[in-house]
Amino acid sequence: MKYDYDVVIIGGGLAGLTAALHLAKNKYNVLVIEKNQYPNHKVCGEYVSNEVVPYLDSLGIALPSAGAASINHLLLSTTDGNHLKAELPLGGQGISRYTLDDILYNEALSNEVDFLFEDAAQVLFKYSFFEVVTGFSKSITSRIVIGAYGKRSTLDKKLNRRFIATKSSWMAVKSHYEYSDFPKSQVALHNFQGGYGGLSKTESGAVNFCYLASYESFKKEKNIESFNSHVVAQNPFLKEFLANAKPLFEQPLTIAQISFEPKSIVENHLLMCGDSAGLIHPLCGNGMAMAIHSAKIAAECIHDFFTNGSENRQVLERRYLKQWQKAFKKRLWYGRQLQRLLLLPKLSSYALSLIIKYPAIINKIIKATHGQPL
Repeated sequence: MKYDYDVVIIGGGLAGLTAALHLAKNKYNVLVIEKNQYPNHKVCGEYVSNEVVPYLDSLGIALPSAGAASINHLLLSTTDGNHLKAELPLGGQGISRYTLDDILYNEALSNEVDFLFEDAAQVLFKYSFFEVVTGFSKSITSRIVIGAYGKRSTLDKKLNRRFIATKSSWMAVKSHYEYSDFPKSQVALHNFQGGYGGLSKTESGAVNFCYLASYESFKKEKNIESFNSHVVAQNPFLKEFLANAKPLFEQPLTIAQISFEPKSIVENHLLMCGDSAGLIHPLCGNGMAMAIHSAKIAAECIHDFFTNGSENRQVLERRYLKQWQKAFKKRLWYGRQLQRLLLLPKLSSYALSLIIKYPAIINKIIKATHGQPL
């Protein structure tokens, strides 16, 4: 049987675009189905750990050439203003999703990746191939499908994924600001009651402020402006920032029902990639790197599938699951523990005091939640 594509990728974010580019460079026929045109802003911390920079370079994506801010210092604070500064052993790059996704998109186009700007309404596995049906009832066949559509989707419900039935208590808010006093080489993580927020500069010079908050803390204030004034600004660092920074978006971007529940890595033979496979808590600072790394693992496993002669799907799925867990399972566990710690004010203040006294602890935490350069 002749299929429309070797690989169909549902979702054109970091994971989807990276996997598409990697596979296209290996001469596979790839289609990305993405509902939004490029470029566009997304709710994201916009900090890329340097662990994936060598891999991006190999794909022809040079972050410094795009003006990414080189980040090598961390500022961490609790609600009461207790804080520490530390050098990041690996460091990272500050770049907006608006710019990075567009760079990946154009590089994918130049490598003959096809794009379809629609919703993927349904995915059917038919023994040896997939049929993907779009919202406009277009039917597309392929040997492999990657699910890279992000944190949650209607597809999750149709696939009966376990996590989707559990109500999530988290939301995220993101906006860019003009704020010249923020150091270009720094990423800051500030705790507040019921959540925490990250600050870092992007390639445009704007400061990205993205925070995660519980519904329990947010619902008392009803809107973002009130929540920022009465809750977020309880942290003195964030109070100073919000008082002096100029918003560059008309309205902040928001996303609701963010789930940190464990997810299946292979679902009905789809290889889940990026946030569709697992979401690390933003405080770890390497969600973007994880998405890119997972795309690398998926693309390499798919290449093996097509070139080993037998094209054994079970072998492909087992290999992908094993390599994904080896790369990320421990990171996700550590992220959950850090999340619990930071959201308990007395405990987080005590822990931060301990880290200030013994700075080597922060390096161990960073090492536990990050990988080695690819």
